[in-house]
Amino acid sequence: MTKLHDLYTQQGQSVWIDYIRRQFIVDGGLQAAVDEGVRGVTSNPAIFDKAIAGSDDYDSQLAELVAQGKSVEEIYEAMAIEDIQMAADILRPIYDESDGVDGYISLEVAPTLANDTDGTIAEGRRLYAEVNRPNLMIKVPATDAGLPAIRTLISEGINVNVTLMFSLQDYDNVAEAYIAGLEDLVANDGDPSKVASVASFFVSRVESDMDSAIEASGNTDLLGKVAVANTKLAYKRFQETFSGERWQALADKGARVQRPLWASTSTKNDAYSDVKYVDELIGSDTVNTMPPETKEAFKDHGTVARTIDTDVDDAQATIDALADIGVDYDAITQNLQDVGVEKFEKPFANLLNSIRTKAENMAGEAS
Repeated sequence: MTKLHDLYTQQGQSVWIDYIRRQFIVDGGLQAAVDEGVRGVTSNPAIFDKAIAGSDDYDSQLAELVAQGKSVEEIYEAMAIEDIQMAADILRPIYDESDGVDGYISLEVAPTLANDTDGTIAEGRRLYAEVNRPNLMIKVPATDAGLPAIRTLISEGINVNVTLMFSLQDYDNVAEAYIAGLEDLVANDGDPSKVASVASFFVSRVESDMDSAIEASGNTDLLGKVAVANTKLAYKRFQETFSGERWQALADKGARVQRPLWASTSTKNDAYSDVKYVDELIGSDTVNTMPPETKEAFKDHGTVARTIDTDVDDAQATIDALADIGVDYDAITQNLQDVGVEKFEKPFANLLNSIRTKAENMAGEAS
């Protein structure tokens, strides 16, 4: 037993790992992570870029796909889906044992669709059918165009991992999309107990940008405090949202809460503890998705204790104090989402270019 097990059994928080690579799956790395307490996997275009472009793990499959005359986009999708399917199968026992609470892996719609509602819906449906695993979550960004797509996909019983959430308004918007989607599902005689969702609320990226603005203000009292405060207030919104008559009507039909997932939990500032965004955000009905190095750090020296709803009044005071020193919370968090879309578009484009180059080289060698 590790501290990762303790987080779940003692505090009700699930650890997912923010990492995927073919070798990690086939050589037993993912199973080893599961054995030490990991209960799910997340991926994104940047992770796939490093995995596919930065290794030779995929070269034999790539050669086969090139020989079949597949396009660059078809090659990427075939390789990504094979990874996702294999990982989903390893995670399936957790999915079954937890009755669908955990054991998920996420696959993102193309970042180029972040502002395309209809395109996101169509791709979400298609990818969910292609992967054909009940423990898949389709990742959709919490953009203005993403919100109605989230509602539609949920209404069709498709599991959704909502990504790129930075502000409390993002949280409210996403929770509304999820609940409305469930209401649509029930209205069409669907079973809400068969669909799951997480709301991925980013942490360290918020800290980095807020710290820069705080330093520029000349008042440094709030340095290193905003991200945790922001996340604690999001958890408070979660508790408030998933209670009351509206939610209870869905819960009575078997609906599951949309668990908050703490994303971007590696510490970007060396002045802060490398387990800051784990230790200070522990609570029930939450997920913390950790890159491998953060997972190892927490296993070594993390502290298992409920912290997510301590000092909530102080958290509110921290956010309120930003305006007093001229830091625009709304502008910074909106910019983070806008830039976040770009940060996924760039590695996705790089990935496709890398595949194209490899494919051209292979085709040249075969001729």
